[in-house]
Amino acid sequence: MISTRLASYLEARGIYYGWVVAGVTFLTMLATAGAMGSAGVLIGPLGKEFGWTTEQISSAMALRLVLFGLLGPFAAAFMNHFGVRQVVTLAVGLISGGIILSFFMTSLWQLVLFWGVIVGVGTGMTALVLGATIATRWFVERRGFVVGLMTVSNATGQLIFLPILASLTEAYGWRVALSFNIATLLFAMVGMLLFMRNYPADVGLAPYGEKSIEPPPVRAASLGQMLASPIKVLVEASAKPAFWILFLTFFVCGLSTNGLIQTHWISICGDFSILPVAAAGMLATIGLFDFAGTLFAGWLSDRFDNRWLLFWFYGLRGLSLIFLSMSGFDYVTLAVFAIFYGLDWVATVPPTVKLTVQHFGRDKANIVFGWVFTGHQIGAATATFGAGYIRTDFQTFLPAIYIAGFACLVAAIMVLGIGRFRRRGGEIAQPA
Repeated sequence: MISTRLASYLEARGIYYGWVVAGVTFLTMLATAGAMGSAGVLIGPLGKEFGWTTEQISSAMALRLVLFGLLGPFAAAFMNHFGVRQVVTLAVGLISGGIILSFFMTSLWQLVLFWGVIVGVGTGMTALVLGATIATRWFVERRGFVVGLMTVSNATGQLIFLPILASLTEAYGWRVALSFNIATLLFAMVGMLLFMRNYPADVGLAPYGEKSIEPPPVRAASLGQMLASPIKVLVEASAKPAFWILFLTFFVCGLSTNGLIQTHWISICGDFSILPVAAAGMLATIGLFDFAGTLFAGWLSDRFDNRWLLFWFYGLRGLSLIFLSMSGFDYVTLAVFAIFYGLDWVATVPPTVKLTVQHFGRDKANIVFGWVFTGHQIGAATATFGAGYIRTDFQTFLPAIYIAGFACLVAAIMVLGIGRFRRRGGEIAQPA
């Protein structure tokens, strides 16, 4: 296979093949994230073309976010059983198919089916769980950095695509804009088919930072056992307070990012007479600073107490949202917000993944993180629908921004309740 030959070629030159796997995963998550982020561009055009209200459109988008989260732990089980390449290829096909079908929709129930269900399921199978799976399987050293890299691809992809999609929508319509999404998805799928392998042992390598080759774990004996494994892991994990703290704080993470700002930002700015292309450009600015902030967060998570990192990340995000809700939405204020908020957009993910691995072990980490990520997406769906409801009833999004800001401050306090881990001779001890 190409991957085996390339792994041998790179190893002879001192380059670890896991970085190729990480790169392919980065590209795939970037493309699927672009499909997720395109929802923010659709609200206005769909309202004009079909006469649907913001609340109605937000309902379909909220369902998409719920499925995006709920599929996480099962996607991890699918990857463990069928393999990453097979699962991701199917997911990309579902996302592309849902988008293409939406070109021909005429009724609201079709929006719910195509974007809420089909795109929701497809993106749920390539969510942050994919990045966490690759990071935990292929890397022991530099894991925090790799998680940060994967997180950047997911979050930044949802933001940097928006200016492109907004420009294409304004010039040619939303269907042409979404065709750009389909092209990037298919390009990523080719890379996945050529270079992805499930475990380092598949190409005769040990995980990065280890010397011994680890055989792949034994797969579940049956499909039923495979489907039951996420539930079993959830029951075991839910007995620990750390799981619920991570779940609830990640709920707030989704509430204050994907569900509110990513989905409604263009509409929020529209209330203050800011054009869609300009608003999308500000989201791209958030994405650029998020790139630096999340990679730095990954670097920090390898070196410092991840509880305190989360305390500062949630606290500073909350203050930035409260600042936004009290601002006048002039361009200078929005530029300051985009920089400050962007640095903290998803900086919470690397410390959350690290804490998950510490408390639940590497073998179960991707499934446990899948359940934690479910909390993130339930929070995102809550904000997507809730902000749409507030805007429809009160003609403003400001109360939703204010609520999200204070929720972040609560999360900052909650995360300090997670037990602290100590290292003894390189091994992780039980929480203090």
